[in-house]
Amino acid sequence: MDLSKTIALILGGGRGTRLFPLTKIRAKPAVPLAAKYRLIDIPISNCINSGLNRAYVLTQFLSESLHRHLRQTYTFDHFSGGFVELLAAQQTVDEGTDWYQGTADAVRKNLVHLEEDWIEHVLILSGDQLYRMDFREMMKTHIESGAAATIAGIPVSRKDASSLGIMQVDDSGRVQGFVEKPKTEEELAKVRMDPAWIDERGIPSHGRDCLASMGLYIFNKDVMVDLLRSTDHEDFGKEVFPAAIKSHKVQVHLFDGYWEDIGTIRAFYEANLSLAGKNPPFDIRNRDAPIFSRPRFLPPTIMGDTKIHGSLIADGCRIGDNVTIENSVIGLRSVIGDNVTVKDTVMMGADHIENVDTPNSGIPLGIGDGSTVIGTILDKNCRVGKNVTIVNEAKIVDQGEDEPLQVRDGIPIVIKNATIEDGFKM
Repeated sequence: MDLSKTIALILGGGRGTRLFPLTKIRAKPAVPLAAKYRLIDIPISNCINSGLNRAYVLTQFLSESLHRHLRQTYTFDHFSGGFVELLAAQQTVDEGTDWYQGTADAVRKNLVHLEEDWIEHVLILSGDQLYRMDFREMMKTHIESGAAATIAGIPVSRKDASSLGIMQVDDSGRVQGFVEKPKTEEELAKVRMDPAWIDERGIPSHGRDCLASMGLYIFNKDVMVDLLRSTDHEDFGKEVFPAAIKSHKVQVHLFDGYWEDIGTIRAFYEANLSLAGKNPPFDIRNRDAPIFSRPRFLPPTIMGDTKIHGSLIADGCRIGDNVTIENSVIGLRSVIGDNVTVKDTVMMGADHIENVDTPNSGIPLGIGDGSTVIGTILDKNCRVGKNVTIVNEAKIVDQGEDEPLQVRDGIPIVIKNATIEDGFKM
């Protein structure tokens, strides 16, 4: 299916408060993922692997590092006509001076970029999900059904439905109803599906009787423009999509691969560690549909007497002697000293390689000798001193606002550029 007349709009979201403090100084799509990528690389890679090479990324908060990553990563030749460009919130004469009030408002304020005659369809994507999808299959569903809009849906069990938007569809796959995060049996009854309907469409239901919205849409451009200009709706999932169901034909496109919404610290932490296992639920090594990112010219990782089990180790790392790394993600340019234990930890690495020959009276980048770090997220450019212990034995759920070490969802987080002094114990 040809996507040459389709533009992708990747919604970067707002402040990303549920991912704070990882989003304290960066936009949510710029958060590092799986040792060497960023969240934004996932939707863009899905686009490129689907033959779609024209995309806008919409964001309004802390977009500097995201802009730099896009500029350094996604450069297409002049003959392809491809581009990936950032559309940050800005003051305009026609659309006013307010920042984006929601996902739909962000698109409304940028409709001028969709007025090109060649654009017939708009693909709306999220900037904080981990999945692999061929959008040509979704476009095929859209075209063959004659729908004005198509939404990707994934079967889920009843127990998972309360945290998602759940759809009710008829036998033809047309969406008839939608309930946002149903909490009661009465709400759930309105949208519950017959598992046999899912089975008949080639996807084993395994008893799953709900269809969840993945937040991925294809709109006929004229329909989307009309929906946005004729209303003041601010959010696609909660307002534009339900309105479209009432006034237009909206079709569901079934998907049953790995899909994770990385909207919280806990989800981010668990998704990263799941990629480090022997049989990860999401294969980052897929040759036919690779995940693209910024090309870097880093030396190989060098290790001393190290024991590594079930972990991802990126390029440019330096790991000392008598080190144990277990079920962890070790990011680019990470430095780990001697006699260190790192377990169940996401270490994002550093933005540069520190010269070990240069005298430095302070604590160097990385984890110092004799330290133990378990169940933790270490953001970029952290300096963890010698004989430090970071383990949440007290099972603290939430703690800290401006401190170098904070706790969210029960997970200790050493924030970006922070220093933890020698001998610190948690």
